[in-house]
Amino acid sequence: MQTDQSGADANAPSPTSVPMISIKGVNKHFGSLHVLKDIDIEVDRGQVVVVLGPSGSGKSTLCRTINRLEPIDTGTIAIDGELLPDEGKKLAQLRSDVGMLFQSFNLFAHKTILQNVTLAPMKVRKESKDEAHKNAMALLERVGIANQADKYPAQLSGGQQQRVAIARSLAMNPKVMLFDEPTSALDPEMINEVLAVMTSLAEEGMTMVVVTHEMGFARRASNRIIFMADGAIVEDAEPEEFFSKPKSDRAKDFLGKILNH
Repeated sequence: MQTDQSGADANAPSPTSVPMISIKGVNKHFGSLHVLKDIDIEVDRGQVVVVLGPSGSGKSTLCRTINRLEPIDTGTIAIDGELLPDEGKKLAQLRSDVGMLFQSFNLFAHKTILQNVTLAPMKVRKESKDEAHKNAMALLERVGIANQADKYPAQLSGGQQQRVAIARSLAMNPKVMLFDEPTSALDPEMINEVLAVMTSLAEEGMTMVVVTHEMGFARRASNRIIFMADGAIVEDAEPEEFFSKPKSDRAKDFLGKILNH
């Protein structure tokens, strides 16, 4: 065994060398429709990847396969070096490391905001009530709605509900956050308050995969743009390069339509 000067095994992978998300050779069909075609992506720790593309390009399906909400036909997906199994306890455990936000907020209507945020940490992570409560209040403070803790979801605006959903995901202390068009169901004035929370998460080093139509966020907050069309990755570039010099006709066409309307 080779050792370095400190006596450590020089061949052992450093903890940061393992990608946080590793997707290899992933294919997915819905019946005869081939919705994901040979997808290969690695996302490093702390990286913010925005997935863009026209409707029906496979963006949301890709997002949903990362925590096995959608099963895949072939290929492998690993989170922090651990392969995602198809089902069972191990899958549930790995899933709890991956926070996910959808267009719909999926909050429990009959529970208060505070109860929504404390439920999973107490049940899954076995946190005590006091600990879960303390952490939840800190997270609600962080997303700017600690003063709404005793209200029910229906009493909050859509933007506030989505911020509760972010706090609820963060309460599980996830390694990765997935966002599937989190602002598409919101009124325009509420979009920015949710994007502001997402931008601060990005700045704090959270590993994020974001499917969005918000080009300003994509350009400003991401490290990488993945552009998809017809179930395949067409471009994978830094934001400035993608927005100013897209290589493919599909991307040029997409940006022309999005940025000029």
